[in-house]
Amino acid sequence: MGAFTMSKSEREAFLADLHVGVLSVADGARGPLSVPVWYIYEPGGDVWFSTGRESEKARLLRGVSRASLVAQTETAPYQYVMVEGLVSFGPADYEQHLRPMAHRYLGEKGGEAYLRSTGSEAGVAGSLIVRITPDRWRTVDYGKR
Repeated sequence: MGAFTMSKSEREAFLADLHVGVLSVADGARGPLSVPVWYIYEPGGDVWFSTGRESEKARLLRGVSRASLVAQTETAPYQYVMVEGLVSFGPADYEQHLRPMAHRYLGEKGGEAYLRSTGSEAGVAGSLIVRITPDRWRTVDYGKR
């Protein structure tokens, strides 16, 4: 373990905190698609996020078995956690997935306004839950000087 590497409990706590993740997925002979995503992670579990069933993310993810996601701080001392793992899919549920995600990132009031403005309750059938089961981690915590 390097001088700046996080322990298992540190990396899981960091990933569970509120960050915007950057998902990377292979795109054939082109460079990977890397896009920001809202995500949820509970220590010991999968990382999951929602996307449209017909989105470019979903299309690319259906063609691969693995993806990675990185979460980072924006201020010094810089930290990041990258997870890579197998990808799986499931149906989105408004109460179990979409509402908790909106509340996590925007708070209750902002989350409800976001859900109303995007028509998420009516559009849940067009959404997909993507899970990444972490089996490879990379971490850095420059606060460990």
